[in-house]
Amino acid sequence: MSKKEEHIRKPDWLKIKLNTNDNYMGLKKMMREQNLHTVCEEARCPNIHECWGTRRTATFMILGDICTRACRFCAVKTGLPNELDLAEPERVADSVQLMNLKHVVITAVARDDLKDGGSAVFAETVRAIRRKNPFTTIEVLPSDMGGVFDNIKTLMDSKPDIMNYNIETVRRMTPRVRARATYDRTLEFLSRAKELQPEIPTKSSIMVGLGETKEEIIETMDDLRSANVDIMAIGQYLQPSKKHLKVQKYYHPDEFAELRKIAMEKGFSHCEAGPLVRSSYHADEQVNAAAKARQEMGEAEAQNA
Repeated sequence: MSKKEEHIRKPDWLKIKLNTNDNYMGLKKMMREQNLHTVCEEARCPNIHECWGTRRTATFMILGDICTRACRFCAVKTGLPNELDLAEPERVADSVQLMNLKHVVITAVARDDLKDGGSAVFAETVRAIRRKNPFTTIEVLPSDMGGVFDNIKTLMDSKPDIMNYNIETVRRMTPRVRARATYDRTLEFLSRAKELQPEIPTKSSIMVGLGETKEEIIETMDDLRSANVDIMAIGQYLQPSKKHLKVQKYYHPDEFAELRKIAMEKGFSHCEAGPLVRSSYHADEQVNAAAKARQEMGEAEAQNA
């Protein structure tokens, strides 16, 4: 076995504290009873015990649990998807109400088998949550929905509080890491979402540790800012199984702190960066930070007028 193929040992700062308390067990039981899926479980998120056990937050995964794509970093099942469950939006809304969530993230598997990419069900889920939980803020994390403008518009017309679409990795690594999704289509999706609803913050995330350079990460930051993205998340890639891409580097917390500083200097309203940061990590804090930044910007413009 060559040096390059050797498995890199996980550093101490990636050790996770498990918190399998009543909140965690109660949430898990409710998800199964409501026949709901969460990306927390499907993608083997390292923060599930913190979010479910301590913060009592969760990221719902709609449109089934089988993805039509097979990205080489992702643990979600891939294959022929299930039939659409049109009652799912109401069940998600009921569960948000039962959990008394102040912020909810709605994501989904890619549904390339659907002409609208699942945008109608996404939009109805947002509306159902609004009807039953008027004080809950809502973040959506869809696939690129084929890059079709009408699909993006359908989702943006439902007025989520944050539109999140992940760029995942740097331009050079994209063909190797992602399936079907492209770097430029991701930027176009984010740019179009902002054009449709300029007041809604947009967000994107990148994994590091796949072989990218610091210069490429900074280039990605610039590309996201050019697409008017407001919020960025930067986290460590963790290999979910032996068949997925290997980790090439574990970034030190100090390196994440430096990347966060650079991102904020680039003009992002908020940047979450750290070894265990994932796209939806502390999402409730991000929506508040983005709202505050927009308010301060508006006040500054008013004073300069």
